[in-house]
Amino acid sequence: MTRYQKVLLLIFALVWIWAAINPLFRGDWLLENYLVFIFVPIILISGRYFKLSNASYTLITIFMILHVIGSHYTYEHVPFGVTLQHWLGSDRNMYDRLVHFSFGFLLAYPIREVFVRITKAKGFWGYYLPLDVALSFSAIYEIIEWLTAENVGSAAGIAFLGAQGDIWDAQKDMIVAGIGAFVAMFIIFLINWRYNKNFSKELKESFRMDSFDAPLGEVKLKQMLNDEK
Repeated sequence: MTRYQKVLLLIFALVWIWAAINPLFRGDWLLENYLVFIFVPIILISGRYFKLSNASYTLITIFMILHVIGSHYTYEHVPFGVTLQHWLGSDRNMYDRLVHFSFGFLLAYPIREVFVRITKAKGFWGYYLPLDVALSFSAIYEIIEWLTAENVGSAAGIAFLGAQGDIWDAQKDMIVAGIGAFVAMFIIFLINWRYNKNFSKELKESFRMDSFDAPLGEVKLKQMLNDEK
């Protein structure tokens, strides 16, 4: 880890310790922190073999900090969410919406970095795939929230779900996550359009098939069967 990455980890650790001390609802805090217990070790371990940019680690850290703040108060009672509620004229605490928007806005770029560096996605696909994956992860998380609330079957499950009486809460959360990811990719699109000299060429080439490309499906299956003989 670089010195900068150690500083990011320290900042997150300090916020996490604060959030773990006397949370408003201990049961919800635990449910929310399963995300931390699973993904922080994954990020740290994978970083030994595949290092992301400082920009990506910074964005990931900001999102995780927002998440653990929500775990301390429960998303429904975060004070800043009440401030947002007044600013936007809403009838609910808006911190939950802010974090779902931030999920797309802050994590789309790290996802893009993985796609561009590992799969060599270029041009259009370097902007579309991060948006698609952010929406997919958002949907997966909503499913996890539903299953957790169903199985926990208590006040902790309801607090974890955080619907605040809105039957369309899951769909709205996914929409704002998608908007966040779209905004992030649009900003990256504009940056590349302005500074990447090969921008137009890469965009055009991303819609072209490689000269050695061949259909998959039954064509690929037939080839594999013939290779077995």
